[in-house]
Amino acid sequence: MFAGFIYCTLAVEPEAGGSLLDINPGLIIWTVITFIALLIILKKVAWKPILDALDQREGSIRESLEKADKAKAEAQKILEQNQSNLNKAEEESRKIIEQSRTFAEKLKEQMLMDTKKQSRQLLEEATAEIERKKDEAFNDLKNQIADIAINAAEKILNENLNKETQKKIVDKYIGKIAKN
Repeated sequence: MFAGFIYCTLAVEPEAGGSLLDINPGLIIWTVITFIALLIILKKVAWKPILDALDQREGSIRESLEKADKAKAEAQKILEQNQSNLNKAEEESRKIIEQSRTFAEKLKEQMLMDTKKQSRQLLEEATAEIERKKDEAFNDLKNQIADIAINAAEKILNENLNKETQKKIVDKYIGKIAKN
């Protein structure tokens, strides 16, 4: 059939002065033959290098995608590690803050205890000082009473009073001593 088509196209004579839209069977055949020859030559010469270049390009794209996937996975891993480290740091900061609060409370309690202890010590010292002053005043009072008793005895002896008068004077002074 193809041979019949070629024969028919060769049998038709080209008209003289044809236009651009006229069909020229000889030109069609030569165009088809040239195209087929070009395809055969390209297949033999250029097709393999083009396919190799496409394969190479496909391989490099595949490699790039694999590297991108690995980089993405690594970035995700680093992100998870950073998040983990951040969580650990937050937990550590919470612990430090809690320890600081506990330490501050203990320090506050210790300072209160020290202050109370110092207050008690000052109170005890003041009480001891008051007791010492009281004892000293009591001793002074005893000495004064003794002096008064001696003076009274002297007066009694000097006046040479009877026993009843002496007894009244002594009772009077003893009463005064008991009141003080």
